[in-house]
Amino acid sequence: MRAIPIAVTALVAALTLTACSDGGGDSGDSDTKATASATDAAVAATACEIGQVGLEVGPASEAPAAGDTGIVPFTITNSGDQCTLEGFPVIDLNAGEASATVAGDEAAQPEKLTLAKDDTATFTITYVRGEAADAKSLDAKTVKISLPGATTTKDFPWSYGPVAGKTEASDPDASVSPFQHAGD
Repeated sequence: MRAIPIAVTALVAALTLTACSDGGGDSGDSDTKATASATDAAVAATACEIGQVGLEVGPASEAPAAGDTGIVPFTITNSGDQCTLEGFPVIDLNAGEASATVAGDEAAQPEKLTLAKDDTATFTITYVRGEAADAKSLDAKTVKISLPGATTTKDFPWSYGPVAGKTEASDPDASVSPFQHAGD
């Protein structure tokens, strides 16, 4: 009868010893961290590029007079491999020698979007129309757009009138929304 408890004790001890690793408990954790870092790097490397996506403007809801608010929507269609959009597009309004960067909407919470081939996303520029020939207005002629994590840009004509400045022309009374899946 005593042989069974000794055999069970020996089996439990053998199983306990084989469950231990020489690297301690962190061996699996460091492998997991390395895999997560590699995955994060791969995801960061897949930012959508202007040359890989189609970018269309409009139709806009133009501000009819100084002090009115206008909205200019943009649609992005992915024509390449899966890519990601995160945050806000980079928007610069240009008026010849003067230019101004449009800030992201402070009230918005951007999300990371993954676009498969032929998926679409949107963003909008909301602006307050300024007075023509006013020193506090930017008489924008083009809008330059780039996507986060990408280096290429695309210019579009700005035909929606001068953009009012909050305090001066280089501080436009305008904002850009984060990216949203089209149809959401």
